[in-house]
Amino acid sequence: MYDNNDKKVSFDLTSFSGLADEEADLIPLLSAEDEEQMNSEKIPETISILPLKNTVLFPGVVIPITVGRDKSIRLIRESYKTDKTIGVVAQKDPTVEDPTADDLYRVGTVAHIIRMLRMPDGNTTVIIQGKKRFNLDEITDTEPYMRAKISPVSENKPIVKEREFIALVDSLRDLSLQIITNSPHIPTEASFAIKNIESPSFLVNFISSNMNADVGKKQELLEMVDLKERATKVLEHLTKELQLLELKNQIQTKVKTDIDKQQREYFLNQQLKTIQEELGGSSQDQEIQDLREKALKKKWGKEVAELFNKEVEKLGRVNPAAAEYSVTLNYLELLLDLPWNEFTNDNFSLDRAKKTLDKDHYGLDKVKNRILEYLAVLKLKGNMKSPIMCLYGPPGVGKTSLGKSVAKALGRKYVRMSLGGLRDEAEIRGHRKTYIGAMPGRVIQNLRKAKSSNPVFVLDEVDKLTFDFHGDPSSALLEVLDPEQNSAFYDNYVEVEYDLSNVLFIATANNLGSIQPALRDRMEIIEINGYTVEEKIQIAVKHLIPKQLEAHGLKKGQAVFTEKIIEKMIEEYTSESGVRGLEKQIASVIRSIAKSVAMDEKYNPRISADQLRKVLGVPIFQKDKSIDNKVAGVVTGLAWTPVGGDILFIETSLNRGKGKLTLTGNLGDVMKESAVIAMAYIKAHSNALGIDENIFDNWEVHIHVPEGATPKDGPSAGITMLTSLASAFTQRKVRKNLAMTGEITLRGKVLPVGGIKEKILAAKRAGITDIILSNDNLKDIEDIKPTYLKGLKFHYVSEMIDVLNIALLSEKVKKPIDFSKHIRASA
Repeated sequence: MYDNNDKKVSFDLTSFSGLADEEADLIPLLSAEDEEQMNSEKIPETISILPLKNTVLFPGVVIPITVGRDKSIRLIRESYKTDKTIGVVAQKDPTVEDPTADDLYRVGTVAHIIRMLRMPDGNTTVIIQGKKRFNLDEITDTEPYMRAKISPVSENKPIVKEREFIALVDSLRDLSLQIITNSPHIPTEASFAIKNIESPSFLVNFISSNMNADVGKKQELLEMVDLKERATKVLEHLTKELQLLELKNQIQTKVKTDIDKQQREYFLNQQLKTIQEELGGSSQDQEIQDLREKALKKKWGKEVAELFNKEVEKLGRVNPAAAEYSVTLNYLELLLDLPWNEFTNDNFSLDRAKKTLDKDHYGLDKVKNRILEYLAVLKLKGNMKSPIMCLYGPPGVGKTSLGKSVAKALGRKYVRMSLGGLRDEAEIRGHRKTYIGAMPGRVIQNLRKAKSSNPVFVLDEVDKLTFDFHGDPSSALLEVLDPEQNSAFYDNYVEVEYDLSNVLFIATANNLGSIQPALRDRMEIIEINGYTVEEKIQIAVKHLIPKQLEAHGLKKGQAVFTEKIIEKMIEEYTSESGVRGLEKQIASVIRSIAKSVAMDEKYNPRISADQLRKVLGVPIFQKDKSIDNKVAGVVTGLAWTPVGGDILFIETSLNRGKGKLTLTGNLGDVMKESAVIAMAYIKAHSNALGIDENIFDNWEVHIHVPEGATPKDGPSAGITMLTSLASAFTQRKVRKNLAMTGEITLRGKVLPVGGIKEKILAAKRAGITDIILSNDNLKDIEDIKPTYLKGLKFHYVSEMIDVLNIALLSEKVKKPIDFSKHIRASA
């Protein structure tokens, strides 16, 4: 059955047998009398035209059609009330909804409406029978439906008793019966119809109408004037159809006898694929086609293209239900997602880059200049190997956020990868595809997300890498961070080299000592020191306060911080090299104001000291942290920690005993050795220092470093321990507001130490005014901004005796120990 709306409806010859039982005039077979009467009828000069989308009507043939277009429904209803005669013409393009004369074939068939039925779904179904063919001469009307002038088409019939024609008709009949027998889709009642057709002309038309052919071929048969020629054409088509059907049956029989589990799964998958398509999913063929189309847009090299095509062909041969299918599909999708030779355009405006960096970060001139130098070379040369920079410094000084600012200044994508706690080499290089749950390394994964091959890639906390039996990830990073090697980075999952030479890697670290030497050697170390109080105030005003106001939904005038209040917060509520703690304290104050604003409470937007104390509590730190010089043996030292500089106190006390040396305060081996060296020096130079040698045998020495819960180690407390011991044995006062740092030797030399800038900042925070350093540390002081050194006086020494001459006053402490009295009593 055919739908004029215009979809094809299943055609079953048994439907006619049912109709024959109900209505005597619905027998689809044509008798000789009926054919003679049909041929003698004259066709009208003008007729209503019903366009058909998916079928061709032949003379004598009865077909049911479902009518859906408004014009067609009206035509059928009006014709059914009159002479029941219409003209049926096939459309060239079935997708055209309102066809014109150009959309119709030129030859059609006059049809008689046998019966009109209204279906339960509201559609109209009509049963029509073809009568005579006609030429479509001229369209006279298009509204309310199409009408046209027509002329008859004569048919050249051979002599009935011509032997060749009789043989041709018998062959048609036999082939049709064979096709009906071999095809499982054609009902056996169809053979009854074929056998009972007497008219050769009607037999040819009947077979032409019901054979498996498209509209174009059927229309070609309708337009053939010569009956013998038309029969020959139909015979050719039936012969091919029978051969194809027999071949199909042979294949089905062979497969049926030798089917196994895999073939059964294949057929089930084919059915599943059809179900997925019906549900809106994509089939395997569609997936592969989509992959190939995406590949055409990629800019990858020949090697990658060959690998991709090889894997796609492999995917086409794999059963979609197999585990290997999803593995291969995921691999191909990764290859397509990676930005092969896809780059963002760098912004070479040095002025803009400088403004961006200055806007986001205060200070950090060394880093900014290095970025600008890189931009300048890139602008002049056009390309260069990206440097591998390592920003090294205490927490909270802006190392990580600087990477984001660099990306903004260059106009590149920004990627951050945290390395803290990473201990598996596969996190860098990926797993091989053969493993279950295999994935590419995090370098490749982040490039996939960035969709660019030249992002700014921040490797955060590179000093926190660990290793275990899974491998050493820091060794895997050697290839990533080597400009000579990373142009051919090999990820185990990707299995093809990827160019990382255009990526600008920026590593961050708090402690260079824990970075593998080979890895450290590949990076350009840029030290970022802590900030002074003045710098912190400027950072708070320009960055932290506006950021927190916006984060808490307040406007500029709703919370006002004076520089004096900010300084108070820095000195009394924070003790750090960076500004992370300061930002938290500012956030606390702004939250209290946000609460007042939200509750419509009256408040003073100008933050006062009392309001600060109310919100943040009592001060946590004291500005003047150094201890006075009223007690002998207590000296202030300077220390470096991963979170910045700090001051520590060395305390020495003497007790009656047998000369035993005790060290407490959670000290490391190096620090203990410094105490032993200092004690040895004091004994060796006791005469020069005015110390009685008998004291060492009759007094026990106890050296303690407060804050015992904190581990302490390193050689930089050597001169501090020396001064503490000398002060205790001589009972002389230590210079007030003095701090020191330096390593000592048995020969009496003072050696340089590191972390000078952090130590100086810690000294300034504690109110220190005088600092003793090794002569060799003078170069470190010259590299520090003068603003950092303001208010400090430096004493450079090379001998340990010089330290004591500067640090110890001639004045003794109040109520000094009388060693001579105790020695005489002992004697």
